[in-house]
Amino acid sequence: MSDWLISLEGTPSGHHLALALAIFAAILHAVFGAIQKGRHDPWLTRGAVDISYAVMAAPFALLVVPWPEPHMWAIFAGAWAIHTVYKFLQAMAYSRGAFTVVYPVVRGTGPLFAVIGAYLIFGETFNAVQWAGVSVLLCGIFGLAAYNLMYLTTARDTLPAALTLAVMTGLLVAAYTTFDAYGIRATANPFTFLAWFFFIDGLIMPVVALRRWRGMDARPGIAPLMLRGVIGGGVALLSFGAIMLATRLGNVGEAAVLRETSTVFAALIGWLFLGETVGPRRTALMSLIAIGAIIVEMGG
Repeated sequence: MSDWLISLEGTPSGHHLALALAIFAAILHAVFGAIQKGRHDPWLTRGAVDISYAVMAAPFALLVVPWPEPHMWAIFAGAWAIHTVYKFLQAMAYSRGAFTVVYPVVRGTGPLFAVIGAYLIFGETFNAVQWAGVSVLLCGIFGLAAYNLMYLTTARDTLPAALTLAVMTGLLVAAYTTFDAYGIRATANPFTFLAWFFFIDGLIMPVVALRRWRGMDARPGIAPLMLRGVIGGGVALLSFGAIMLATRLGNVGEAAVLRETSTVFAALIGWLFLGETVGPRRTALMSLIAIGAIIVEMGG
């Protein structure tokens, strides 16, 4: 499969597959966000998810894919550091602010910084039409955050800190998107990068989560937490794996922008499965996100 995937690099078929992978990643990222939105502490959920996908990736890393080239170990170390900081910032933001406000801010700042990073690192450029699409998409995402903020009734005292952390988390989203794109392009076999990345990346947050769990007065049950972790781990493997493969086959900036349609899918999931009300205003804002993504893709 890796030979077939590599053969598509730089071809129209590869570009189309990258588009499909980015949309697939957006749908799964919305599912992942809904899992994190659940009743458990975000630090505990993150630890359960990480240990789950580390265990899933371990046999592939150790027994299936080719061994990483020597230069890849420094790249894995860099990816681990960036993702670890991202996870800490994300958990801190979710602990201080409402998910419906924090999540759109993170997802809105991420693609903007990623497009800039793709220009600086890979020399990718957006034309005027694509920048217009980015602007429309960001108006929809930040508009959604502002709309949710208007009706926020809890955690207003910690909101400034939550929003600051959300912007910082968005910066780290851009950092890991561009760095992961560099990493998956630096190895001969992209699945070597994916297997080892998930194996290494999942080893720190379970330790943090365990220490936090032990310090709680009312400890949540392990079984329901790990069930959520296993489901989230599987979704994370597919979601992050898809976007990484998309950045190897296509443009990093376009993939980053298309992934942020996850905000639309997250709202649809909330409406269909969680009983949340969408309403005409939120529908209009979500339409802006989708239209912006279409403009970016068609403009390229």
